[in-house]
Amino acid sequence: MNFKKIRRYLLLSSVLMLAACNLFHKKNKTQPTETIMSPVGQAFPVDYVFNPDKAGVSYRVASYQALPEWSHQSFGDSLEAFKVSCHKLKSQPSWQAVCQQAQHTGKSHHHAKKFFEQYFTPWQISQNGQLAGTVTGYYEPMLLGDTKQTTQARFPIYGIPDDFIVVPISSTQQQGTVRVRLTNKNSGVIAADGRYSANLSAFPLNNKTKAIKGRIEGNQFVPYYTRAQINAGALNGKAPILGYANDPVELFFLHVQGSGQLQTPDGRMIRLGFANKNDYPYVSIGKYMANKGYLPLAQTSMQGIKAWLQQHPQQLAEVLGQNPSYVFFRASTEPASGPTGALGVPLTSGYSAAVDSHFISLGAPLFLATTHPANGYGLNRLIMAQDTGSAINGAVRVDYFWGYGDEAGALAGKMKFPGYVWQLLPNGMLPQVK
Repeated sequence: MNFKKIRRYLLLSSVLMLAACNLFHKKNKTQPTETIMSPVGQAFPVDYVFNPDKAGVSYRVASYQALPEWSHQSFGDSLEAFKVSCHKLKSQPSWQAVCQQAQHTGKSHHHAKKFFEQYFTPWQISQNGQLAGTVTGYYEPMLLGDTKQTTQARFPIYGIPDDFIVVPISSTQQQGTVRVRLTNKNSGVIAADGRYSANLSAFPLNNKTKAIKGRIEGNQFVPYYTRAQINAGALNGKAPILGYANDPVELFFLHVQGSGQLQTPDGRMIRLGFANKNDYPYVSIGKYMANKGYLPLAQTSMQGIKAWLQQHPQQLAEVLGQNPSYVFFRASTEPASGPTGALGVPLTSGYSAAVDSHFISLGAPLFLATTHPANGYGLNRLIMAQDTGSAINGAVRVDYFWGYGDEAGALAGKMKFPGYVWQLLPNGMLPQVK
């Protein structure tokens, strides 16, 4: 099977994924002496392997011929998305030359294709010996609601609460009890002369934690409220309300997506962007519903969950409360080409993705080979790593951005497939692992 036929054969079966892995290895081993063109930086030979000795991750240089349907890409659209990345990347020394060159490259198929092939090296990513990872989809939802509470618009969309405090910590400060001193309304520091005591074992810490997020309770600094507590009214009078949603389930999925828009009855659109979160880990309510016997696991797509909760409103608080993670938003009426991702630039429908930035450089081009949720054929596309997400963990883990509205939401809700990922880095640049 060659890669041009991958669109017909990329299935969920682990047997076929293993077979595909073997094909990728065979493809690479047939070209051990080929060298990537390198107008800037050092050339890495095909099959060159970089093992950073972290989390079982490995990066192997591939030829462009190894990328499925590479020659049939919409390179002009990919180039435009990369230029958006360059708004942030151009200040980084490793990216300055390619970003400068991108601005002088025409959008035609020929010129854009030549740009990527001459200035970038593709590195195929694997983790724990597995080339195949998981690809899901996300979108920017549009909620119906109002800026004021009405009989229909009853579910508040919160900004950052007045009592929400962020305290940076280091990787060596994640055990025991520490003292916290407030530096302003919403921030503090760990200090020996701190007025408040924080038991770190009470906070949801992991190896990515850079801050503890909580509130003051007496002389204690304690973790911030969970979703269940907030939904039960813990924030009443403690946080600005940016608007009210008509549907609590749609509001829940706004939190899952991290940004969206609110449409008021008079037609106004309010963009809701991510401002902060309580830092509890994301918990899948779909898995909970399957374990409880509410829905078969195969039916726990976003659409399936919405339909079941509409039919079983008495279980609404129970199910939604299983995910303790809660997002706070900022509101804007300014038009934008798309929601802003973690890189700090607007996302492009069909050409942006969320990744784990511990293994993939934010802003970098990615070549993704996976399955299209609408037809089951191959989705092979050159996109940009411009966002992150609390549920996006691992080196071969991609959340594909479908865009805005119900149609994008339908595609995103159906997308969970195996996929393969190549990170394109400027020639001479090794993958960066945090």
